[in-house]
Amino acid sequence: DTIGCRDDIMLYLISCGMDPKRSFKIMESVRKGRGLPEGAEQEMLDHGVPEWYIGSCRKIKYLFPKAHAVAYVMMGFRIAYFKVHHPEAFYAVYYTVRADAFDVAVASGDAAALLRAIRELEKNAQFKDAAERKRDKELITILEVVYEMNLRGIRLLPVDIYRSDATHFLIEPEGIRPPFNAIAGVGDTAAISMAQKRGTEPFLSVEDFQARTGANSGVIAAMERCGCFDGLPKSNQISLF
Repeated sequence: DTIGCRDDIMLYLISCGMDPKRSFKIMESVRKGRGLPEGAEQEMLDHGVPEWYIGSCRKIKYLFPKAHAVAYVMMGFRIAYFKVHHPEAFYAVYYTVRADAFDVAVASGDAAALLRAIRELEKNAQFKDAAERKRDKELITILEVVYEMNLRGIRLLPVDIYRSDATHFLIEPEGIRPPFNAIAGVGDTAAISMAQKRGTEPFLSVEDFQARTGANSGVIAAMERCGCFDGLPKSNQISLF
């Protein structure tokens, strides 16, 4: 009997014998959070609308149309299906959509390390301002999903200067490969530029990578912190001594 969608109000009032146009206007007022129009309450009582229903109309702040609500439910079922039956696809798309809040340096590691990172962020929340708390809350949500993924046996792979995409998480046989923009401090523009300019030849050094891709020193430093250049020398010069 609860009012669930905006359509419910109009159809119910019409079923009570009220004028369709008046029923529509009452529905529009209630669904926008404006309460009942002048005179509507008495009209509803005259047509046998119960007190609790009128009280609900006074309290409602917003209502979806029924088709909108149904679409959300259908979307929820589709997402749940992929999460259960195609988890790699689900996680790759989820992280790609949330890449702006992703921090691969914090999200790396096993389940125990992720749990420690989540607890640390939660513990330090009281010492941060509102903007930092909001950012950390978004990161905690992502870390919880990565933690769940680890428990399901799917690995988060390291960023790879040859194989990572610019902005999309990739599904590989070993796990999910993060893109360049999943590194904190690497924006979409820099990530796309690096992916386009890196070519197919192996890099001789970090210096060579920077020269070929045009990455600035801030981006290089962020990538170094994530271990992207492990095994590569800093410079093309060879030391003989």
